[in-house]
Formats: sequence, C-alpha cells, structure tokens
Amino acid sequence: MKIALGADHAGYELKALLVTTLQEWGHEVVDLGTDDAHTSVDYPDFGAAVAHHVANGDADLGVAVCGSGIGISIAANKVPGVRAALVHDATSARLAREHNHANVLCLGARLIGPPVAQDALAAWLGAEPGAGRHLARIDKLSQLDHRA
Repeated sequence: MKIALGADHAGYELKALLVTTLQEWGHEVVDLGTDDAHTSVDYPDFGAAVAHHVANGDADLGVAVCGSGIGISIAANKVPGVRAALVHDATSARLAREHNHANVLCLGARLIGPPVAQDALAAWLGAEPGAGRHLARIDKLSQLDHRA
C-alpha cells in the first residue's frame, strides 16, 4: 500500500518514526515533509499536501501529524474526498476506518507517545471500512464535499 505522510515541526519526530515503521511493515511511503523539528512551518501546508495525495489517487491512504493533531486534521478535511480522523488510540483509529472510512489518519505528537501512535496506525491499517448502515453515512459526507 502507498501511504503519504506529512507533519509540521511539532510532529516531525513522530512522523519520522512512522515512516520507518510503515517501511518495515512493507508499505511504500511518500514523505511530504517537513524535514526537521527545529524550523517552524505551518501545519495547513502539510495537511493539505497529504490530503491532495490521497484525493488525487497518488497515495492509497495518508497520515498527518502536528502537535495536537487538530489543526492538521482541519486542514486535511478541507480537501474534497478526504475523511481525516484525529485519533488518540487504537480503538478510535479502528473505528475511524470501520465506521467513517477515514482515509487520512491524524495524530497529535504532543498528546500521544510513539507506542500509542504505532498501535493506532496498526489498528487503522488493519481495519476494513464497514458496509451496511455506514455506507449511507459516508454518502452523506461525500455530498457535503460536492456542496462546498
């Protein structure tokens, strides 16, 4: 699977760990930056970059990281076709994929540590988007994209 990752300076170290983790798990990684934890950059740029890669089909899924995960998830969700979910553990990650068909996983590097982030990533990647009642709700989300 091809996965795009992006982070601001606050999320850089966690993103770097997740890049290595994903590669070890056999995934192709598109690292969209940032490239260090010291140069201040703007999270909307990286959230949008990940989201556009997913929405355009240049990546199957995306992962975006900032200090809290909030700003980067807001930015990613501005791109039509993206369902970015801010998660805090494996359970919220799994449910984001199963119930909400999240195609971008957002994490807050200042709120969760590396083991929790890796567990969340594994749960999200291992979950299958649900059918049944979830599809009608996903369709409503898609309609919101078209109205924007």
